[in-house]
Amino acid sequence: MKYLKYFESNESIDDICEWYDIRNYTINSDGTVDVYDSVDIEDLRITKLPLKFGYVSGYFYCGRNRLKSLEGSPKEVGGDFSCDYNQLVTLQGSPIKVGGYFDCRYNQLTSLEGAPRKVGEGFYCGSNQLTSLLGGPEEVGGYFNYLSNPLPKEILDNYKYTDKIVKYQNDYNIWRRDGTLDSYRFSDMMKEIMEEAK
Repeated sequence: MKYLKYFESNESIDDICEWYDIRNYTINSDGTVDVYDSVDIEDLRITKLPLKFGYVSGYFYCGRNRLKSLEGSPKEVGGDFSCDYNQLVTLQGSPIKVGGYFDCRYNQLTSLEGAPRKVGEGFYCGSNQLTSLLGGPEEVGGYFNYLSNPLPKEILDNYKYTDKIVKYQNDYNIWRRDGTLDSYRFSDMMKEIMEEAK
């Protein structure tokens, strides 16, 4: 079975790309790989990414594996990025910019620290263990879904303003040092958001 192959340090990048059917790529001087196509390494039972990626022009699917880290993920993805159904406890190592949607549902995330700064379409982080939205993307071009997380009631009750909450949460410093929500600051922020929405 394909996922049972492990690479030794003497395996070449070309060999690894061939094994995972990665085509149309360039190997950079730092050993990272730019792919001018999509990468689909989903559902292979891998515990870590097989290469260090730089840029991927299409989509990057690494979901339904046993990943505990996103180390080696591309810095930028032109299409969608999916790492759902893994064993991730952090998003550190995620791309900085994703042109399509970003899907990290069904992991064990307690924080969004390390999430991409900019997501062109939807951001899906539902079904994790999130208690705050700290570290979430600065810009999301589409739907932001965080349902099925143990977030504070105030956040859940204002679901339709998620994009604004994530955008302004740092400006209003709504999260205390222990990660709990400061209700007074949150209320002030929501007044401003509602006023802006009129």
